[in-house]
Amino acid sequence: MADRPAGPPGVDQPTGALPTVTATGPRRFRPGRTLTARAVLVTCAVALVSVLVTAVVAVPLAVRNAQRQAQHTLAAQAQMTVEVLRFRLNRGRPTDDERLLRLLANQDVEAYLIRDGRVDRPGLPPQVVERVAAGRDVSVRRFVDGRPALVEGRALGDGNGVVLTRSRVTGLWRQVLLSIWVPLLAGLAAGLVAGWLLARRLARPIRQAATAAAWLSAGDRAVRLPVEPPDEVAELAHALNGLAEALATSEGRQREFLLSVSHELRTPLTAVRGYAEALADGVLGPDQAAQTGRTMLAEAEHLDRLVSDLLALARLEAADFPLDPVPVDLVQLVAAAADTWSARCAAVGLPFRVEVPAGPVPVYTDPGRIRQVVDGLLENALRVVPPGAPVVLAARPAGVDPVTGGVVEVRDGGPGFTDDDLAVVFERGALHRRYRGIRKVGSGLGLALAAGLVRRLGGTITAGHAPEGGATFTVRLPGVPHRTRPSV
Repeated sequence: MADRPAGPPGVDQPTGALPTVTATGPRRFRPGRTLTARAVLVTCAVALVSVLVTAVVAVPLAVRNAQRQAQHTLAAQAQMTVEVLRFRLNRGRPTDDERLLRLLANQDVEAYLIRDGRVDRPGLPPQVVERVAAGRDVSVRRFVDGRPALVEGRALGDGNGVVLTRSRVTGLWRQVLLSIWVPLLAGLAAGLVAGWLLARRLARPIRQAATAAAWLSAGDRAVRLPVEPPDEVAELAHALNGLAEALATSEGRQREFLLSVSHELRTPLTAVRGYAEALADGVLGPDQAAQTGRTMLAEAEHLDRLVSDLLALARLEAADFPLDPVPVDLVQLVAAAADTWSARCAAVGLPFRVEVPAGPVPVYTDPGRIRQVVDGLLENALRVVPPGAPVVLAARPAGVDPVTGGVVEVRDGGPGFTDDDLAVVFERGALHRRYRGIRKVGSGLGLALAAGLVRRLGGTITAGHAPEGGATFTVRLPGVPHRTRPSV
């Protein structure tokens, strides 16, 4: 078993066929730079704002409630005092003012007695005395002796009454704040802890994804993330696992492709090397030199085509790949290709047929690149079609409207493709690997190159079964300018 690639430093290497990423590398807490730190800071800020809002709302309510409670208590005391005084007056008993005043003073309450419309001592606002003497009860907040106070007055009738006052409670804000600062601080601490736990829970799958990405970049394609809720984390895990599988599949295909290409490159190189050694050793005589030169030239041209195809495939997805799309008449392009290929087909005993409409078929494409595609498809047909089987080159409009573009077809009477072949026909080296040693095959680059060229020009290429019994390749080209750009 091959050694696993060295992973990122500080990360425990996963083990097993399909390791699961659970470990993370060393992390240094940097305030405001990590997701955990930012989440904690945001949560603390939210908790602090919540605490402040709670204090701003709750403290005034608590102060008002305390003042309202004090007013109610003073009102109850005033009512009780009036009942006591009325009971004594109704029974003809004199009131014991001193005793009553002492009793109320012990409760921080000052009592004012009103007899015949006159108060027993100064300090009360005249409006309060007048209202009580007039037989009306009073429940207000006024200044008494220059100090804010709660005032409760009750009338006894005949200009008599009693008024109780209590200084308004001061320092309520401080008292309320002192009473609620512990719950508020506990709420802030709870928000801090909750934010920290939430941040760690949110950051954990991201850290795992970063670790998995590091292993992927180090070359480990067996790493996998555990798929866990919530849905967003599960989607991230599925995406990274899919990426790992796609990379593994792609690299496997690349290895197979490189093996196939290396075999194709070795064949002409072996022939050239063998003839060169024979010439160097003097094994071949002068009468064989011309034939040897022709053989070496043919193998060198084969090698040059392979290298050219490889370079074209490598550059195909680059942004600077040269393309020069212009308005083109497919009928003229097919006619020009037919002049070349009819002679080549006749030389090997293949009937060549051209099918074009009477009028032009306008498309917008690069004529040189499309001719390269057509030549490659016809080259493949010549390689596999047996003598006597037909080769057809056709062109037709893609629809009634010229804007829809046109279609170029290459059909043959060769062995054709199976349905399984059609699924991989444009993959690099797929048919080469499948049919090598069974029938004549090329390097496996031509069809992949043709598909890439057509795609860059905004068209489509498909393969299918031809009515002549072999394979058919259908190239659809646009009738209007297409923005060419490399696919992502």
